[in-house]
Amino acid sequence: MTMTTASEKLQPPTEPREWSLKQIEAVLSRPIPDSMLRVKEIKGNKITYIPWYTINRILTKYCIGWSWEVTKMETTQDRVFLVGRLTIPTLEGNVYREASGTELLKDVDKNGKPKEIAYGNPICNAEAQALRRAAAKFGLGLQLYDK
Repeated sequence: MTMTTASEKLQPPTEPREWSLKQIEAVLSRPIPDSMLRVKEIKGNKITYIPWYTINRILTKYCIGWSWEVTKMETTQDRVFLVGRLTIPTLEGNVYREASGTELLKDVDKNGKPKEIAYGNPICNAEAQALRRAAAKFGLGLQLYDK
């Protein structure tokens, strides 16, 4: 990884295991441009996040050969719990970080009637949450958790 001036672009690796873990963490820890972030409202709070597809693009560019797998998934009557593993090939070998995600499967209002929960599929939402958290453990988007 070479960066000599601010005007020069970072040259991403061209094959797996070209960069060390330190180099990968350094590039992933750079601030994410606002144009790549999204905002959603949860219980009246605005939350800034990185969409899973943006994480995919960044990992594909800087972490050639990365992989993601769901290692555990359980459901209760109203919630899904998921653990995923993000593996990145580095100069030192494969390095992985695991993280969890959870999402409501169903919810009811104060009158006991079913109400709409999060947008999209709850399992996909939990998986995206786990991927964001695992990527953050490598430094990606970590600045979003500083609040």
